[in-house]
Amino acid sequence: MFSVNYLAFAIPAFFLFVYIELKIAQYKKESSVFKYESTVANFSVGIAERLLNLFMAASFYQVYNWVYTNYSIFEIPNRWYVWVLLLWATDLVWYWYHRLGHEINFLWAAHIVHHQSEEFNLSAAARITTIQAIFRNVFWCILPLVGFHPNMIITILLAHGAYSFFTHTQLIGKIGWLENILITPSLHGVHHASDEKYLDKNYGDVFVFWDKIFGTFQTEEEAPKYGLTHPIKSYSFLWQHFHYYLEIGEAYKRANGFKAKCNALFGSPALMDQNIRPILEEKYFQNSKRKSSKFKFKTYANIQLGLVVVILTITTLFYSYLQFIDSAFILILVLLTLINIGALLEQRKWIYYLECFRLILIFTYTFYNFNHFEFAVFPIIALVILERTISLSKIYTKYVLYYSKAK
Repeated sequence: MFSVNYLAFAIPAFFLFVYIELKIAQYKKESSVFKYESTVANFSVGIAERLLNLFMAASFYQVYNWVYTNYSIFEIPNRWYVWVLLLWATDLVWYWYHRLGHEINFLWAAHIVHHQSEEFNLSAAARITTIQAIFRNVFWCILPLVGFHPNMIITILLAHGAYSFFTHTQLIGKIGWLENILITPSLHGVHHASDEKYLDKNYGDVFVFWDKIFGTFQTEEEAPKYGLTHPIKSYSFLWQHFHYYLEIGEAYKRANGFKAKCNALFGSPALMDQNIRPILEEKYFQNSKRKSSKFKFKTYANIQLGLVVVILTITTLFYSYLQFIDSAFILILVLLTLINIGALLEQRKWIYYLECFRLILIFTYTFYNFNHFEFAVFPIIALVILERTISLSKIYTKYVLYYSKAK
């Protein structure tokens, strides 16, 4: 029987809403809402998470079902009021997962990516890593343990996630009396702020009840400054994902004694030594000044981004029909492309070698599908010949890594 995954249509819908928000921002002449590099970086993080989660979505359901079948405490019926109760329960679990994600180092390492953007718009909602999604689903195992059916949980989680997407915008101001019931864009903007008075506030995702009960509620007063208290200096796909893990590793290495080492892993991010990151930025060449790019560079990045969006949508739609080799190729190709886009934003000259590897991967996969895997050596030979005869790397650098001076 022919079947497709209709959740694939959420991908173009996401980009449509971001486009509408962009046009509204331009109409209102609020240019600070969007920044090209930041928006592309947001998309890249989201694309990687959506693709990786395709491989694990079924596992999440299976885990819920296993917990429900073997360990559920109650047998909760499917009634209309149970759906309301489940929504509240889901948001309560979210509150504590979210709050602990800000208070424990190894959880913050996964969640920090969501807060890196210094622009607050719908594209920032995409900044969810797969590691964060795994932690989040571990917390949500409490729901089938209590006795909620996995089918109900999955449905509520979809609605829960859809609502939180629309709270990532600053084009909607305060919404009157709803500010006392729901987490609105204004209240969630406070959560994304780096101002001292706004730090560690508004952890709820749908309702404000939990923040008011547990003392973390804060209304928007002064206009927030978005992003981290100590902003990262990079749009690199890899650095954005892993810099805090490196910081934890360095803090652990420096720690003396069992308690200090435990604090490096399980302590508060507020106590992290802020001298560690500049050292790591220098070590991994992440401390260079950002430059503005010419249109040619943006066009090349946009083409690659558009291609991975199309690949992600088609892969999601027909995922059940893919063989393992197809899935593996798509996963590696998309991740390499996202790293490539990040390298473009960072203007890294090693991108040429990444391009070569990606090209070899495409030809190798093509030859494999046509049962001529032995021909995979020819692209390598061709690249070596082109480099020796016409200095292909210099041509690439000239026409792809071509930048204007920052104004």
